[in-house]
Amino acid sequence: MDLKRLRHLVALADESHFARAVGRVHLSQPAFSRSIQALEGEAGLDLFDRATGRPTPAGAFLVERARRLLFDARCLERDVDLYRDGQLGDTAFGAGPFPAATLLPGVLATLRAEHPQVHLRVEVSNWALLLERLVAEDIEFFVAESRDVSDRPALAVKPLGRQPGHLYVRKRHPLAGRPCSLADAFGHGVASTRLPAPIKTTLARLLGLKKGEAPPLVLECDDVSVLRSLALATDTVLASTDAGVAAEVRAGTLVPLRVEGLPALAPEMGIVTLKQRTPSPMARYAMACVEARAAAVNEPARAR
Repeated sequence: MDLKRLRHLVALADESHFARAVGRVHLSQPAFSRSIQALEGEAGLDLFDRATGRPTPAGAFLVERARRLLFDARCLERDVDLYRDGQLGDTAFGAGPFPAATLLPGVLATLRAEHPQVHLRVEVSNWALLLERLVAEDIEFFVAESRDVSDRPALAVKPLGRQPGHLYVRKRHPLAGRPCSLADAFGHGVASTRLPAPIKTTLARLLGLKKGEAPPLVLECDDVSVLRSLALATDTVLASTDAGVAAEVRAGTLVPLRVEGLPALAPEMGIVTLKQRTPSPMARYAMACVEARAAAVNEPARAR
């Protein structure tokens, strides 16, 4: 089957409208119609309902497989270009807030020192937004808290271990230096990055919240430096990995809270990729650098 015709098929399935699909692929309407008709002739099947413009069951079957084939074709074209030109290639990837704060500086220093000619783009955000970028093929991989995505069949997750965390406050905070309850900490307001579902569930249970209620954060932010600054300037309690505030703890400006009954909480990090996509040479090297840095910073993942 002709890849151009398959692209036309997918465009029509996405738009459900001939005129919009024609504009998307930059063809005249007669040429576009002939392409779809030729594909139906090759398949020996009616692929679209002419009244509604929607795929028939046979059309939906073919569209799903066409998407996979076009995805593989794009990957192949990119890899052939890189192989022919002997290049590592540029790459784009993502990092969650705590990997960005604790792993990324060392990773980027290595990549820049060893491959200064390569162009990198790094997006820092929470795992949910990074997943959207990955599925849209705007980034090649991301490193973040991985428990909320580990069961998705289209994704591959490479575990990178855990970063233990605590609740932290400034040195002169009213709760500093004495035992307190989790409710006391939340009474002063807790700021955090986007919490993974298992940690949300644990905190909600300890706070005695109703089923389905989320712990009431006063600030949710994907920038760890903003969270640190807020905790240093106010009585806001910071939920952070230990590695994320290591410099402040060494300096004595932030101290961990002694929260009674609070179990150890730790993000479990992983490198997330699309199973059907072959990473570019530079992306593979970047992932190896992330793994090496994580081995030096993180604890091994817990057995499931």
